Amino acid sequence: MITPNLIEAKKRSQRKSIVKDAEYKITNELKQLGKGKTYFIKTYGCQMNEHDGENIKAILEDLSFKEVDNYEKADLILLNTCSIRENAHNKAFGMLGRLKHLKQTNENLIIGLCGCMAQEEVVVQEIMDKYKFVDLVFGTHNIHHLPQILNEAIKKKELEVEVMSIEGDIIENLPVKRDSKYKAWINIMYGCDKFCTYCIVPYTRGKQRSRKNVHILKEVEDLIKQGYKEVTLLGQNVNAYGKDLDEDYRMENLLEDVAKTKIPRIRFVTSHPWDFTDQMINVIKKYDNIMPYIHLPLQSGSNRILKLMGRRYTKEEYLTLFNKIKEAIPNVSITTDIIVGFPNETEEDFLQTLDVVNKCQFDSAFTFIFSKRVGTPAAKMKDNVSMDEKNQRLQKLNEVVNHYARVANEKYLGRIVPVLIEGYSKKEDDMLMGYTDTMKLVNVKGDSKYIGQIVQVKIEDIKTWSMDGSIVN
Repeated sequence: MITPNLIEAKKRSQRKSIVKDAEYKITNELKQLGKGKTYFIKTYGCQMNEHDGENIKAILEDLSFKEVDNYEKADLILLNTCSIRENAHNKAFGMLGRLKHLKQTNENLIIGLCGCMAQEEVVVQEIMDKYKFVDLVFGTHNIHHLPQILNEAIKKKELEVEVMSIEGDIIENLPVKRDSKYKAWINIMYGCDKFCTYCIVPYTRGKQRSRKNVHILKEVEDLIKQGYKEVTLLGQNVNAYGKDLDEDYRMENLLEDVAKTKIPRIRFVTSHPWDFTDQMINVIKKYDNIMPYIHLPLQSGSNRILKLMGRRYTKEEYLTLFNKIKEAIPNVSITTDIIVGFPNETEEDFLQTLDVVNKCQFDSAFTFIFSKRVGTPAAKMKDNVSMDEKNQRLQKLNEVVNHYARVANEKYLGRIVPVLIEGYSKKEDDMLMGYTDTMKLVNVKGDSKYIGQIVQVKIEDIKTWSMDGSIVN
């Protein structure tokens, strides 16, 4: 049993990450482990978690498990978790509570927890103390070892915990079962060394380590051959790509090389304002297949709070970068993340955040109340802001954000825009759905033959978070 340790997870050394391309191994015996059995995965959190889920699905199918859509009919249930906010914690533990009843009626059911929550000491301890029906726990560093962990859990019929609190290496050649046939996630780096005071990610994902460009570009080329239309380059801080490598090769170089593959659409998330260079802006401007959409987290508009958060930029520097991007890239859509109620945030601090939102008029924003994460510096800060006040601030912020989201969408009314049709709308069965180059959700009426194609759509109706249109032949 290997349990997590946040003190160890925080350590950073000068050791270079090792690229390992032969770590994923399955014996003939393991290939039969799931014969005649089914699995269900529930994923919470960010795009990187979603992509981890795609790797886990492929591994399980290498073990002969078959996927089912209903967890109540599964022989194996895995919760692929997120630790960024308390709400994500509560959802995962709530789901575990529901699974307890299934276990009572089916003692052969295998239940596991993985992802970022598994990397937290307090979580694993709680599972060991209160959720004794759980069979396995593994973390973000050893997904490739799932066959062996699962095999041990089944054989021993007792909790198997294998969570590494390490800086991490790069594991290549993991199988993947992609959720889409038209758009794909590609990890370009792992981990983070920023250590923002509120964020648990550097502890759960390890140090910043970039994949070799040859591996990334090969993955893009393979996806093109399979007919994919869009790739999203993933990392906790994609702008810092390459800083840990020996060669002088950075995010702007990678973006340009990916653009030269001529895949129709390229996106990247998530950016940190501190690492967003002029060279990156120039490359985005230069290539039409790099989408004019940028997610640029603000977090706070107060310099005092930004300093307490460890964000390493000021309100003024953020606005300078924002305006530079807007001026350089026509039709660019910019979204953001904002936290309210950080410890000791004053009304004046909050008004500074509203000031930035009013200046930037973001296309959209993910807004949150500060969530204390055990082990982070912010968790130890004294907080004199009441929850009522935090909720009021969030409500005020959302009103402003929603207003500008609607204003941004209204600019599209009557325009003809390119949309990658991804499938049927979840809300209306007779409608197709897709996204514009600027990441606007569009619902359209049309034949299923358009799924997987980039089509021209005339926007005919506007809502705050989506648009309706018709395909222009």
